[in-house]
Amino acid sequence: MDRREFLKGLAATGMLAGVATRANTSSSDIDPRVTKISAFDYDGVRLRDSRWNDQYLHAREFYFNVSNDDILHGFRAQAGLPAPGKPLGGWCDEDSSTVFGQWLSGMSRMYRATGDQAMRDKAAYLLGEFSKTVGPDGNCRMNVYPYEKLVCGLVDMHEYAGESDAMPLLERVTAYASKTFDRTRQPAAAKPWEMHSGKPLEWYTQPENLLRAYQLTGNKQFKDFAEVWLYHSYWDKFANTSSPPHASGVHAYSHVNSFSSASMRYAVTGDPTHLRVVENAYDFLQNTQCYATGGYGPVERIMPAGSLGRALDYQLNSFETPCGTWAGFKMSRYLMQFTGKARYGDWAERLLYNGIGAALQINGNGRHFYYADYRVGGGVKIFSRNAYTCCSGTYIQDVADFHNLIYYKDDSSLYVNLYVPSEVTWKRSDGAVRLVQDTRYPVAETSTLTLQMDRSMKFPLRMRVPEWAQGVLVKVNGAPYQTACQPGTWATVDRAWNSGDKVEIAIPLRMRWQAVDAQHPHRAAVVRGPVVLVQDGMIHEPIFKLPENNDELNKYLVADNEEGPGVFRFAAPDGSNVMAKFRPFYSVIGDYYYRMYFDLDKLPVVLWQ
Repeated sequence: MDRREFLKGLAATGMLAGVATRANTSSSDIDPRVTKISAFDYDGVRLRDSRWNDQYLHAREFYFNVSNDDILHGFRAQAGLPAPGKPLGGWCDEDSSTVFGQWLSGMSRMYRATGDQAMRDKAAYLLGEFSKTVGPDGNCRMNVYPYEKLVCGLVDMHEYAGESDAMPLLERVTAYASKTFDRTRQPAAAKPWEMHSGKPLEWYTQPENLLRAYQLTGNKQFKDFAEVWLYHSYWDKFANTSSPPHASGVHAYSHVNSFSSASMRYAVTGDPTHLRVVENAYDFLQNTQCYATGGYGPVERIMPAGSLGRALDYQLNSFETPCGTWAGFKMSRYLMQFTGKARYGDWAERLLYNGIGAALQINGNGRHFYYADYRVGGGVKIFSRNAYTCCSGTYIQDVADFHNLIYYKDDSSLYVNLYVPSEVTWKRSDGAVRLVQDTRYPVAETSTLTLQMDRSMKFPLRMRVPEWAQGVLVKVNGAPYQTACQPGTWATVDRAWNSGDKVEIAIPLRMRWQAVDAQHPHRAAVVRGPVVLVQDGMIHEPIFKLPENNDELNKYLVADNEEGPGVFRFAAPDGSNVMAKFRPFYSVIGDYYYRMYFDLDKLPVVLWQ
């Protein structure tokens, strides 16, 4: 059943009663005037066995097993209702408003992606019980910061879980918020410190999900309230340039997240100014703000020129990983859908492997990863000292989003964006196509795509060629296939397909140095394909001289068959034994020291001579 048939079925059963649902309701293809390609919107995609699926399943079990009474405790107590359970603690000690909407969002997306009825039932129960704590006037006792997350959760419960009560509740709480919220809307500023996220806190992230609600319902109430929070004072900096002179010093995650609001404004209005803003902001981030991992925002700030590299001397809080990944995932997906350009998939790929995919897994009583540590002297993965921070809200959304980043489609073509073990069912007017992706990428260089269908069909299959990739090759049923494989574009195989046809794409995974920024050309990380490699720390040997030439780097870093796939040892030219290995950042466990960035002009380092 496709998305529109699903919603028609809900309408027929009365599940959407009282909600003015528009005919075109999927947020991934809401306006054909501005959408070139569409994500599958969590429908028809399945993860297969891999570390990424393991991470998803672990997260699913964690969030599913958090006590409902504990989640609801603070809401119930504040409403004067019986409140069994206990406070979650940490940032959710008073109530769970900091993460509640995001948890509803992640749970409903998990249901949409996998048909997880138990998770949907949990989310529906939480929503029903929470609604009992909301006042008759719509007062949910939230200010701007948690309200924005609640909007996302209610929109997703409506869209992905078919929950009939979600949108009426959103109408009530939004009516109250529109009458009572502080609208001073002070833009963020570098000084004083407390203004890094503006006042009220992160107010500029509001429009995205309010505009999604408007797209889904046609209810002008949501659009009008979204218009209150548009962030022209920051967005206008990117209207005509990807190198704005005064964009730094402000909170990193929330400002990147604000471009999702600009994206939805473009989706609603079709105003090309907003698309140009987001495209320029993307280039600004990639050119000046992102580490080799795709992470950004040391000390949670957008950085002035040169500060990205300088921060590696002093700051362990290099990247706010779950939240920062969520904003990057969305920005990448919006731009891919709006433009159809393959190059916007590179950031999502880097964040999948080096961002959320490299995070320690949430566990225990809300112990979770917050900051990634990239310091030159050596980093280590640790859990946040506070339980249930904002990053415990975005973590569930990140791992659910694995299902929505791998494949795209348009009326005629199927697109492979990420090379992750998975499968997708693409429903076409002339029948369904099932594609199964078998790969060990990014450890191995190849991915095999097997097509299954009831009858022969002709269509283009398009595969993203990463911008860093050279020498990509494509085979069809074992034979070389001649097609352009230009970095940053789609490699296309356009033919009549039969069930059982196989396409193999080989992406050479050469190692390369990637400098942290233009001001620190010799401060660099080792990258293999999309994956950052880190060197073992706490090894009692000199920090040896590494080859600065990429060809020599590939010559002297050789696979370590004893350690396993993806691990490399340094075969020193003088034959000396080097113990410290290089391994994927995502494979590093907690409390294990590593080195990611190296000052190539200051090696080797020997302390005892």
